[in-house]
Amino acid sequence: MAKRDSPLALYLASAYTLLAIYGSLYPFSGWRDSGAPLTAFLTAAWPRYYTGFDIATNVAAYVPLGFLWATALRPGLGPWATVPAALLIGVASSLTLETAQNYLPSRVPSNLDFACNGIGTLLGALAGARWGGIMLDGGRLDAWRHRLFRSGAAADAGLLLIWLWLLTQFNPDTLLFGNGGLRNLLGIAAPLPYSADSFAGVEATIVGTQTLAIALIISLLARRARPELTFALIGAGLLAKSFAFLMMMSGKAGFAWITPGSLTGLAAGLLFWLLASPLHERWRKALAASALFVATALVNVAPENPYLANTFQTWDPGQFLNFHGLTRLASDLWPFLALPWLILMRTDHDHWHH
Repeated sequence: MAKRDSPLALYLASAYTLLAIYGSLYPFSGWRDSGAPLTAFLTAAWPRYYTGFDIATNVAAYVPLGFLWATALRPGLGPWATVPAALLIGVASSLTLETAQNYLPSRVPSNLDFACNGIGTLLGALAGARWGGIMLDGGRLDAWRHRLFRSGAAADAGLLLIWLWLLTQFNPDTLLFGNGGLRNLLGIAAPLPYSADSFAGVEATIVGTQTLAIALIISLLARRARPELTFALIGAGLLAKSFAFLMMMSGKAGFAWITPGSLTGLAAGLLFWLLASPLHERWRKALAASALFVATALVNVAPENPYLANTFQTWDPGQFLNFHGLTRLASDLWPFLALPWLILMRTDHDHWHH
């Protein structure tokens, strides 16, 4: 059998780069020309105020970018020629974004950030040159991926959706699994007034249908029934949401997502998934798309959550502004990426291999 070069690494590298661009330019408002030379920040004095945390986050943000591009380019360039290519992509991206920040009043271009981004890209690229092969044909991670999940570009795109779904759970300003809200992007107020009783029902329905949809997507990607994969993914999502709340607030607020509505929805979604598991994959696909459609519609008409609204009046993303921007974008767009995938994917098992 001929060797297959999976495009998954390229998908991940491209997606991460797009998210980094959005996060660096978030919130995309107040564009203006300051009149200062665009590249003056490169020769400016070192920033007066910075912390070790600032340096660490700017380095860490570009490590995955360097690793993923080094891995994606490795089949064509070889393990070490890929390092300068990945470094060039990271440095060029960082330089372009820092320059563009001249036009955003909420962002300040920094030579320190640029240097840290370059160091992060280099570290990631070196790691990709050394260990990126595990993601490629014949590597351990690639072998694990093909042992558990179906092959082909459609399956790779589905796994990218799963990765993006996990990223969405780091967005603290949504209900549990509440992706697809376009009101913030469009500047639309909540159409329904808040009522404690009705809100619990809406929350339970959103969580239940989102849980059902993501569980069914995993079942469509798996080579055979593996309930442990679904439970592991749902558990990882809950951990990510807990971390997001801990980052936003503190202490036991990390479990603020635990409400009667969310717990009811979580249990109902998993129950319906178990009941739907024996269905033919054509029906599981249709059910996943329907559940995702219902969940997304409800997210956009649901009343404003007063708990989250009050919290965000006092919370300043600060050092997490880039991260908050990219997780928010992923959360807003995820259902609109997953629905076309569900509609266009072929249900015939043989077609996954083309």
